[in-house]
Amino acid sequence: MATPGKIARNARPANGAALLTSRDNRWLKEFRMALRGGLPTESGFVGVEGVRLVEEALRSGCPIRAILFGESGERHRERLVPLIDRPEIAFPTLRTTDHLFEGLADSEHPQGVAALVKPRETTFDNLVRAPLSACAALLVVLAGVQDPGNVGTILRTAAAFGATGAATAASGISGTANPFSPKALRASAGAALHLPILAGVSLSILLAQLKVAGVRTLASSVREPRHGEQAPLAPWEVDWCQPVALLVGNEGAGLPEEVERGADARIRIPMASGIESLNAAAAAAVVFYEAARQRTKQLNGRKDGN
Repeated sequence: MATPGKIARNARPANGAALLTSRDNRWLKEFRMALRGGLPTESGFVGVEGVRLVEEALRSGCPIRAILFGESGERHRERLVPLIDRPEIAFPTLRTTDHLFEGLADSEHPQGVAALVKPRETTFDNLVRAPLSACAALLVVLAGVQDPGNVGTILRTAAAFGATGAATAASGISGTANPFSPKALRASAGAALHLPILAGVSLSILLAQLKVAGVRTLASSVREPRHGEQAPLAPWEVDWCQPVALLVGNEGAGLPEEVERGADARIRIPMASGIESLNAAAAAAVVFYEAARQRTKQLNGRKDGN
């Protein structure tokens, strides 16, 4: 029996792919599972939807299984052609009706273009290895962040300010939303496809590995220190030019107390009286901005010294 890829390529006339018109087509089933169902395919591909996300997927270097255009999505083809028509990453380009595309799309107003992409795989050793463009590893660990929108926004913020990797883990009874779900990918604007991510790891094992690897762990905290406890650090009191992992907890409960105690230090953003806390994504933006400021200053200093 021919595979879906062979069927699509054999059916493609000179002017493009044949139109898929059956809801039961195996390609459309895969896209429906990955987008509307939010589940990876059997071979580990996830769905991205919208011209910008598809463009980011194509730029990421991650494996692409297929691209699907609805009739209205054909207007975006010219924008994507330079990224699609590369012989080193050949994959089928499929077409379907707008009606069928709307039935498999996850967004309310689909743009008529989607792709199946396999997120990059990484190991712990790769996660803590700083790239040449960075002074040290800068990681974010999401522990019990349940809202996929928050997960995606934090990853986008971290990547924008120079984070070198991320990890997601359950915390207590709170799991962390899948960073490769359609909603999280939209919120990350594709950053999750560029950033090395260890997804679904054991938090206790990860923290032990970070300690052995010499990565300082900072627990984001909103609670007041108890008698005898060290006061939390402000973001500008941290040396972000050393290997650091910022731990971000559940939107409501924060990090479990034992995780805060086990971290190398706690960190909190000083705020005006009457304001209890920022949400997880906003707090991460403030902290990572300070990290980027310090790290950029150090890298510029090195260049000036040369």
